[in-house]
Amino acid sequence: MTSSKLQVERLVVGPLFSNCYIVWDSMIKVGIIIDPGEDAEIILKKVEGLGIEIKYILATHGHFDHVGAVATLKKVLDAEFLAHKGDYFFIEDGENAARRWGFEIEQPPKPNRFIEDGDVIKFGRVELEVLHTPGHSPGGVSFLHNSMVFCGDTLFQGSIGRTDFRMGSFEELAQSIKTRLYNLPDDTIVYTGHGPPTTIRAEKQYNPFVRL
Repeated sequence: MTSSKLQVERLVVGPLFSNCYIVWDSMIKVGIIIDPGEDAEIILKKVEGLGIEIKYILATHGHFDHVGAVATLKKVLDAEFLAHKGDYFFIEDGENAARRWGFEIEQPPKPNRFIEDGDVIKFGRVELEVLHTPGHSPGGVSFLHNSMVFCGDTLFQGSIGRTDFRMGSFEELAQSIKTRLYNLPDDTIVYTGHGPPTTIRAEKQYNPFVRL
């Protein structure tokens, strides 16, 4: 499930089984890490094995199970950390939030810069477009490249992200899915924040939570 020049490696990390994605340009070996929720040593070992340079660490949202390894990775890889300002509240609260769930993480750092809807993130020959997809959290974003989208906890295979957490909204989530994700081509691969990948076609047809 990759484009001709974009390679994707999925790692399931942390106690909540979050998906972390290493995404890189296959020709010049420059890439990014999306949602490093935990297990920094496993992520670093994989990056080293792939022989790629990491330019950015991206967060689809600020919940601790998606940013728990950012502090370590940022220091080791000297990569910039990018997230939406709407979720800075969660990033600032990361260490405490993890403890409330009975877990320990290193406090995530402040992002080097905040990203917004419509921004383009470039690495190698690859461009990712930022789509603001709030609902699971106010600063939730998805990253779009050609026929693939990394949507964090907005949309899952046959399900959707929870909206009963702090600052969540089912109405916003449904709107994000209907207007930002379901408008993508049917063959778009959806790389989710938990669980297996899916496609826009499959979710439009079978997802029981958000229907067109």
